[in-house]
Parts: sequence; C-alpha cells; structure tokens
Amino acid sequence: MIALIQRVTQANVKVNQEIVGEIGGGLLVLLGVEQGDDKQKADRLAEKVLNYRVFSDKDGKMNLNVQQAGGELLVVSQFTLAADTQKGLRPSFSKGAAPALAEELYQYFIQKCGEKIAVSSGIFAADMQVGLINDGPVTFWLSV
Repeated sequence: MIALIQRVTQANVKVNQEIVGEIGGGLLVLLGVEQGDDKQKADRLAEKVLNYRVFSDKDGKMNLNVQQAGGELLVVSQFTLAADTQKGLRPSFSKGAAPALAEELYQYFIQKCGEKIAVSSGIFAADMQVGLINDGPVTFWLSV
C-alpha cells in the first residue's frame, strides 16, 4: 500500500462539481492499493500516517503528528500510485490491486483512521477533482 501524504491548511474533493469530502488543516492522503496488499498492511500504513511527524512543534521542528496537531484526514483513492513507470512512455497498472480488493482496503483504511481522528473521503472509483493548499509544501511518499 502506498500513501502520498500532503500537509494542508485545507483540502476538498469534488464529484460532479459537488464537494463530497473536505477538511481544514491536516493531511490529504492519496491512497494506492497494490496486488498482495491486505488488512495487515492497511493497519501498518494507517498507523504510519497517523503517527508520522510532519507538523511543527513550538520550536518549528517537525515533531508532531496529525493527531497531536489537532488535524484531520482527507483520504482519496488513487490507483495511479501503483503504476509501473520504469519502461516506456505509458504507465502500466499491472501492479494495482483488483478493484474489489482496492475498494475493500480503501474503506478499511478510512475506518481504521476514523477510530482515532476525523476523516473525510472521496468516492471510490469516481472521477474526482481534488483541491488543496499544500502547507510548506510538505509532501511524503509512505509505503508498507
């Protein structure tokens, strides 16, 4: 599983011009599910996202996680993160999980994170438009 996390001051996701998920300060999580991923990997990635220290403490150091900073999560499924881009000029998505598994683990990841923090989300497999103000900018690629 892959999470591209971005520290944001605000973020939203729209489907058909309607906002379906929105947060103030926190993390935008673009989530990719690969073949071989399972709930155990989703658990590990959720813990990593929730505890990754990317927010500044009183001294300006990145020492606080999203929970300590009082932030929220906006989770958006993004199958393109599983793309193989090593060969040619067109991405291959053969490493991506089958849609049914990807949706199951996407929903599971949201539920696990939601046990500890406020979570908004996009709609799985929808054509979405994501808006954000990246704070910093701060962006990290996390995988398990």
